[in-house]
Amino acid sequence: AAIPPVESLRKMLPSDSQWPIGDSWNFRSGGGVFRTQNIKVFTEALNARLGQARNIEDYALKAQLMAYEAQRAMFEAYGQNKYLSTGVVHEMLNSAWPSLIWNLYDYYLCPAGAYFGTKKACEPLHVQYAYDDHSIVVVNSLYEDFPDMKVTARVFDLNLNEKFSKEALISITSDASIKVFRIPEIKGISTTYFILLQLESLKGEILSSNFYWLSTKMDSIDLDKTEWYFTPTKSFADLTGLNDLKSASVRLTSKSVQSANGEDITHVKIENPSNYLAFFLRLHVSQGFGGEEVLPVLWHDNYFSLMPGEIREITATYKHSDLNG
Repeated sequence: AAIPPVESLRKMLPSDSQWPIGDSWNFRSGGGVFRTQNIKVFTEALNARLGQARNIEDYALKAQLMAYEAQRAMFEAYGQNKYLSTGVVHEMLNSAWPSLIWNLYDYYLCPAGAYFGTKKACEPLHVQYAYDDHSIVVVNSLYEDFPDMKVTARVFDLNLNEKFSKEALISITSDASIKVFRIPEIKGISTTYFILLQLESLKGEILSSNFYWLSTKMDSIDLDKTEWYFTPTKSFADLTGLNDLKSASVRLTSKSVQSANGEDITHVKIENPSNYLAFFLRLHVSQGFGGEEVLPVLWHDNYFSLMPGEIREITATYKHSDLNG
């Protein structure tokens, strides 16, 4: 399944068939065995892991979260095991019609959570968490050494109380996957918790940052009942604590400049001055206040989280003509 953001769902589904999920959704969920499965496997996991979806907006947002998580994990696993793993087959980049299956950006060219999870995992110099053994790994896909780097891991409970932190100085060789240290079992932590990873130079320049939402209850799959198209899940991770996060008010400023080749670049500065986590934020550029989203668009990053006091600067590039005045 590849569920697009809610704006695209509203475009592709008849207004009287948008919720609850029904035949109009299933019609767009693939052919053959994928038509019979439709999106029920994905939806079962979404409702069990993240809490029952209340409406189309809630479902679409949780779908972006789950797809980001899954896509990032798949490509990170390959990066950690490169030259041991034989590769990743990913079907596919985008959809040839408005569908709910197999895409990173949809028929309308809107990049989804899956796109940004993939983009994060595939950054050339990357710090990541390994779900299988709870280790912190640095993957370098460049033919360049990076001596004297610092890796920091911080673990927080659902209320952002720090439960564990560790840092290590490492030298990263070219085209390498380096296991740095493991996160130990942390007793008494909330069922849903967070890990923040940073890779930085000794000068303090952050070269890679990665943020995970995790559960003390792991997903458990039933390998013995694997079909060629999926493996059933015995029990699901519990990430329902995310529904209890307090709202964080963020401050945002932006400035757009037009380049000589007809493109606009919007520079966004976003700050979280609150005491709460600003979780899984999504930015979009619109055709005026309340207007349609400008598509296609190339975001430097999106669907990201901000810790209290954190400031990020992010850019979006798009054609000036797509603003439609």
